[in-house]
Amino acid sequence: MSVMPSFEELGLSGPVLRAVTRAGYNEPTQIQAQAIPEALEGKDIVGASQTGTGKTAAFSLPIVCKMGPSTKPQCLVLEPTRELAAQVEDQMNLFSYYKPLNVMLLHGGVGYGHQIEALENKPDVIIATPGRLLDHMEKGNIDLSEVQFLVLDEVDRMLDMGFLPDVKRIIDQCPKERQTLFFSATMPGAIQTLAQWALNEPVSIEVGGRQSPAETVTHAFYPVGMDQRDDLILALIQRTGYESMMIFTRTKKEADTLLVRIKEIEGTKPTALHSDIKQSDRTKALQGFRDGTFNIIVATDIAARGLDISGVTHVINYRVPENPEDYVHRIGRTGRAQQEGDAFTILTADELENAAAVEHFIDQKIERKKLEGFDYAYTALLEENPQPVRKRRPAPRRRR
Repeated sequence: MSVMPSFEELGLSGPVLRAVTRAGYNEPTQIQAQAIPEALEGKDIVGASQTGTGKTAAFSLPIVCKMGPSTKPQCLVLEPTRELAAQVEDQMNLFSYYKPLNVMLLHGGVGYGHQIEALENKPDVIIATPGRLLDHMEKGNIDLSEVQFLVLDEVDRMLDMGFLPDVKRIIDQCPKERQTLFFSATMPGAIQTLAQWALNEPVSIEVGGRQSPAETVTHAFYPVGMDQRDDLILALIQRTGYESMMIFTRTKKEADTLLVRIKEIEGTKPTALHSDIKQSDRTKALQGFRDGTFNIIVATDIAARGLDISGVTHVINYRVPENPEDYVHRIGRTGRAQQEGDAFTILTADELENAAAVEHFIDQKIERKKLEGFDYAYTALLEENPQPVRKRRPAPRRRR
């Protein structure tokens, strides 16, 4: 087994190494150890690595090292969501502590006035969501003619959210002579096609099996009748010794409905995260979850994808994800950095095919568990080989 190199051995400059030490980073993760030396050499990179493995530092550190004085933006980082963009801004500021850079955040949900003022202040680094960046480009507020470093982060999520045409228009406005870095948790065909178009002889870096949950995560299906889904989740919350829990729902309505019921459980401090919640409240929810003000966050998958939330001890899937890759993403929220974690997925009869697809994708059978003491109204799913169709008893006739 090869020994992981230290940050000093990766070729980072003195000011950046001091900032890394100040930030409390002891040793690089796998993606950092592999990507940083290649990026420092000026190579284009396609990096595939799970959420929570340190992709942000993998591109931020070498870029901060290589940036010099300029009067126009030298680095453009594209992120799919505002929260992710804000996270990257925090990291860039952390790593440039001893080499001050003017880092600017550009996303929707806030007024244009302050952003135009900040752009006039000649930022070195712009971290943006595609829609708002294009707005400013169309108004003539941004000049990308001297961009030397282009980063597309969480590319799979950008494609899922329909940003591909916007991303292509933005790339077209950047100089051909540049260094381009792609980072993504998954690498579907559409991303590979985009990479072939946008990158120049990229180095491909893949860390860990993209199709398997971390070994530190214990995960199981909890079968139940469809009309007892909420009751079982509430029972799991009450009987689980969690410190912090993320619950993933498919829709915003499911998240809001479940939040109301969780609030009735003594000792819970829940909050929600989805696109209908205004930006300032989403920021408060995330900060509160990180600092312990909230101990449960109920989120839709799109709202939570890619967010850097460490220390999650438990994950619950309200439904089996329709996309097997989302299963790996979601339960990857717990068991990070070698910490142990638990993930529970509620399984109902209409989701057996989705469950089989997940097991095929990760190439392992997922244990079915029964919650002791829970009053199951419907037990057929707890059998060894349940049938996908739920049989209902005929309703008794009502007398007129």
